[in-house]
Amino acid sequence: MLRRRSDLPLKGDATSRFLPWLVALMVYLSAVAVAGTFVLAGLVSRWDHDVAGTLTVQVAPVPGEAGEMLTEDRVRQAVELLRRTPGVKAARALDKQQLIALLEPWLGNADVVRDLPLPRLVDVSVDPDSRLDVAELAERLSDTVPGASLDDHRVWLSRLINLSLTTQWVAIGIVVVIGGVTSATVVYATRTGMAVHKGVIEVLHLIGAHDDYIARQFADRAFSLGFSGGLLGLALAVPTLGAIGMAARRIEGGFLPSLSLPVTGWVVIGLLPLIAAVLAMYTARLTVHGTLARMP
Repeated sequence: MLRRRSDLPLKGDATSRFLPWLVALMVYLSAVAVAGTFVLAGLVSRWDHDVAGTLTVQVAPVPGEAGEMLTEDRVRQAVELLRRTPGVKAARALDKQQLIALLEPWLGNADVVRDLPLPRLVDVSVDPDSRLDVAELAERLSDTVPGASLDDHRVWLSRLINLSLTTQWVAIGIVVVIGGVTSATVVYATRTGMAVHKGVIEVLHLIGAHDDYIARQFADRAFSLGFSGGLLGLALAVPTLGAIGMAARRIEGGFLPSLSLPVTGWVVIGLLPLIAAVLAMYTARLTVHGTLARMP
């Protein structure tokens, strides 16, 4: 397709010289949008896998000299109540060392909180198929165990999933807009080229050339320019995505989970130059057929 014979001198057209650069920019922006979509989807999926079917009970520390003993007693009451609740698979209280280990990624050095009264946490595993009334369980906990509160992760997780879906649709909309802008640019470049070579096109018609033969030459040229521009955009996008990934991995303190791009994402990004070239090719072909159909 890239070396097919052409009777039209399209290589010298100044109007199509900007097309590869525009396609490169479009492929670059599309690659960033696609990468963000895949990373966000993977992040939400990991959070959903880790959080789904779990609850957390927090027991506030009791002040005073006997506070440690009273806090332990309240934690024991909460664990016993949870284990007797239908739908709860397991309930495990975290000791102070485990709490400090959880705080270390956020504080760096957790020695400053070792002597402070920390709230105790109980990790609860719930059967996903059970119809556990979380609100009723939270009320029973607060009535039975003073200072106990229940944290349902599914509330903020559902909000996070809704945010992720909204962001993904926005990214898809951005890619669609980019495709529309690319098509409009190809239409303009093709019509300009046809106007420049109108005399040659008329001569080809006189000697028996079909519309599809002329359209194919414009389509082949658009494919070549689109593919070369797409490769340039891909060459710019890959280092950018790599730099963002390296910057994310260098963030210390455990604030961010792994933000790696899956293999499927890299495959889709790698196909963007070909997708852009095919879009340019078919847009140019349809434009030529439509223009020739209106010619006398």
